[in-house]
Amino acid sequence: MWDQRYSSERYVYGEQPNDFLRDMVQLLPKGKVLSIAEGEGRNAVFLAKLGYKVIAVDSSAVGLTKAQKLARRHNVYIECIHTDLAEFEFGENQWHGIISIFCPLPSTIRKLVYQKVEQGLVNGGVFLTESYTPDQPRYGTGGGSCIDTMQTKATLTQELPNLKFNHLVELEREVIEGDFHTGLGAVVQAIATKNS
Repeated sequence: MWDQRYSSERYVYGEQPNDFLRDMVQLLPKGKVLSIAEGEGRNAVFLAKLGYKVIAVDSSAVGLTKAQKLARRHNVYIECIHTDLAEFEFGENQWHGIISIFCPLPSTIRKLVYQKVEQGLVNGGVFLTESYTPDQPRYGTGGGSCIDTMQTKATLTQELPNLKFNHLVELEREVIEGDFHTGLGAVVQAIATKNS
């Protein structure tokens, strides 16, 4: 599905970073950042331009090829890893930051990935995420219709019990990101820190 979605010359989610990431990036410690489900590279390139060492992971080789092209156009380097997120090893105490922007994982896989997030962050490392909530299908402005891939404040705190949430809010906001995220949406935004 994702290779097909990313197959056009156009960047289907746009070339600008996610608004929440852009507004909160100062809370990500400088250093090594993992972007999961990075897609076509807009968030990874934004971070690389700010001096972060960015590793972008995605299941779509087509998306990552476009991410590398975008990085070259902006004269920055991002490392891209083509893999299934369920199989990707985050390692332990590796990442100063991990970002997940509209990453629609089934809850069973997401719980496993979030365990890896907790293990993978260094002490003081930050996890930043924005997801659609189960209210989103009523809006019809992106994110699909599968409730199981959507999140709430409750699911985030349950699935990331070893992180301390510094910011956790559900809200309606205009999401204008290319062809597939356009219009008023129901989202949950979170920033959490590992303090072991």
